[in-house]
Amino acid sequence: MADEDRPYSSIVVDGVEQAPSRAMLYPVGFTEEDFKKPQIGIASTWSMVTPCNMHIDELAKEAGKGADAAGAKAVEFNTITVSDGISMGTPGMRYSLASREVIADSIETVVCAQGFDGFVALGGCDKNMPACGMAIARINRPAVFVYGGTILPGAERRDIVSVFEAVGGHAAGKVSDIELKEVESTAIPGPGSCGGMYTANTMASALEALGLSLPNSSAQNAVSDAKRQDSYNAGAAVYNLIKRGIRPSDILSKEAFENAITVAIALEGSTNAVLHLLAIAHSGGIDLELDDFTRVGERVPVLADMRPAGNYSMSELIDIGGIQPLMKTLLAQGLLHGDCLTVTGQTMAENLATVPDYPADQKIIRPLSDPIKKDSHLVILRGNLAPDGAVAKITGHEGLEFTGTARCYHGEEAAMAAIMDGTVDKGDVVVVRYEGPRGGPGMREMLSPTSAINGRDLSADVALITDGRFSGGSHGFVIGHITPEAFDGGPIALIEDGDSITVNAETREITLNVDGSELERRRAGWQRPEPYATKGLLAKYAKLVTTASEGAVTDKYLD
Repeated sequence: MADEDRPYSSIVVDGVEQAPSRAMLYPVGFTEEDFKKPQIGIASTWSMVTPCNMHIDELAKEAGKGADAAGAKAVEFNTITVSDGISMGTPGMRYSLASREVIADSIETVVCAQGFDGFVALGGCDKNMPACGMAIARINRPAVFVYGGTILPGAERRDIVSVFEAVGGHAAGKVSDIELKEVESTAIPGPGSCGGMYTANTMASALEALGLSLPNSSAQNAVSDAKRQDSYNAGAAVYNLIKRGIRPSDILSKEAFENAITVAIALEGSTNAVLHLLAIAHSGGIDLELDDFTRVGERVPVLADMRPAGNYSMSELIDIGGIQPLMKTLLAQGLLHGDCLTVTGQTMAENLATVPDYPADQKIIRPLSDPIKKDSHLVILRGNLAPDGAVAKITGHEGLEFTGTARCYHGEEAAMAAIMDGTVDKGDVVVVRYEGPRGGPGMREMLSPTSAINGRDLSADVALITDGRFSGGSHGFVIGHITPEAFDGGPIALIEDGDSITVNAETREITLNVDGSELERRRAGWQRPEPYATKGLLAKYAKLVTTASEGAVTDKYLD
């Protein structure tokens, strides 16, 4: 019979018949007394693949110490991670979104195979973070997410986006070889996730707002005593959740996801938040839809002057108190659900009750009376070009409407070459297609093309649309997640060079200004291209993955 505090591990290690299991555990550090304790897995995404995760082994050890000190037995294990920043613009980027599924599956595999009673999941890069959230929601055992923390700024406040934009500047003749080399060698000074309100910091903030992280976990530098203490506390917090019988299903609700959307909007976060929150909600059986982002976004303003569209980095936001004072302000205005439970065992309102306000002279978070934008910058578009939806990141800096002439490219590489050689010019709408979840496969991020456009000073005069997606570091008039995707015969596949395209953020429409009969004629002649991959992970992913509007998950059709 399972122990109340050890509902899973007791099945694995109790009784005469489980002597072989115990025998295998003595060599990895178990004592006789440990078999009577709840087992807490420590899911580490450490690797030397990327600076985002190079320090997480140390944080994982702190989490284990916290669990052990609380009275549990910690067991550390590892999973993979890949680097978007390194693979960006290459064929390897096709594996990025697919890795989210692999990581979630691998955490589930170890936690469930080994009978852990709860777990800490530590992530520090764009896909392993939502993967941790998906695993927590799916497995539904007491768990806490720990963010690995943000990187410190490089020389002259540079970050990885500075390097991508310098490449565009180099192509335009504004940045010399020596200057480019200097930027590339000084932008990344050490461990931590990319420093603006890009995807990592956006998802860290969203996961905290969901209630899956301890307060302020999202707003700590990677190399800091605060982050080490946060990791230690997380191990103890999981033990507390086990003792109190609190599971992720007690924390995750429609209201909790509305809180996450609200915080992501107020922080001017990445469009990837849409994709990943849909996926986490699916894993937890929560009915979250694309149009929920519009519904919530109609009443939530953009308040944070954060990069890439704004001026400040995450480390600078940390210096004034992180996201907790912002959440307190949103709660006071009725924009957050304060009664949502969190991994502290308390509600969000209880967690925020004693949070101090921001310093009076800070300039990073605007007051509600003077927002950067009165409603969401994450704009869900529909129209004859995206009947099932598209996601735009429109902060207001770009304007609210754009009409231009299509220049169509099959894949990112062709588009990048045209931007770099000057083919793309003012008034163009760059169409990058066959980059969707199935057609890419893997829905590559278009940071290289958007950064090249910005580097050539064309961001105010050129739009880019794609059935792929964007890095949190992208800015400008960019629209992604176009659904149906080109590989499925969506309207984006039917665009021809010279067509007029209109994007209107106020009416939330994206329109191909071509007669319906002409589109039907084109459709009759369209042929699906051969798939990029016919075996291995990418082929399996393309076969199973849903649309971007459904979160690009791979287990929906198993329901």
